[in-house]
Amino acid sequence: MMMMGEEKGKMVHDDKFLRDAAFNLFVAGRDTITSALTWFFWLVATHPLVEAKILEEIEKVFAAGVGEKHEILGMEDVKKLVYLHGALCEGLRLFPPVPIERKQSLKRDTLPSGHYVNPNSIILLFTYAMGRFKEIWGKDCLEFKPERWISEKGETIHVPSYKFISFNAGPRTCLGKDLSFLQMKMVASTLLRNYRIQVVENHPTIPAHSIVLLMKHGLKVMITKRQF
Repeated sequence: MMMMGEEKGKMVHDDKFLRDAAFNLFVAGRDTITSALTWFFWLVATHPLVEAKILEEIEKVFAAGVGEKHEILGMEDVKKLVYLHGALCEGLRLFPPVPIERKQSLKRDTLPSGHYVNPNSIILLFTYAMGRFKEIWGKDCLEFKPERWISEKGETIHVPSYKFISFNAGPRTCLGKDLSFLQMKMVASTLLRNYRIQVVENHPTIPAHSIVLLMKHGLKVMITKRQF
């Protein structure tokens, strides 16, 4: 869509713009996806019931037509992984890859709360704290609970981006959101189906003080091949 214009198929962007846009998608998603998956695997490894439900769902999708010849799930297959999607969202809520969002006003404005914002004011949004507010997520806000993202019908619940702000919101919503979920689901489903991940005992898992929420000491694990 970016390569061709809306009128008569005319090209509206030059090669340099397209190159920079594509490069930005890959670079912007590198560290953030690394952060998201690191915390996700730690959460799953420390919540065996969640792991069991994810594995059960993955096997159902494989049994439904992927076949023995395929090692990984494809793009259409991972869309069926509702519980895995909920677990990823829950991980992003508790450990957003970008824990602080910085905004700056260009002119005087009024926030929905009624607060006035002067020109050039800097506003910091603490997404890490927002994901743990009882007022926003309820009394169980500190629990890793993928079920909060799944309806009674077994479908993914849509949560407004201004509440679940890990991918920003409004006109500044991350362009790579769908691509990020696709990549994370394919990596997570492949690794969890083939390997058991166990966190090394007494290994400290503390966030690093950084723009991207990485683990200060990394994630030290023991990996065991699953037997089918």
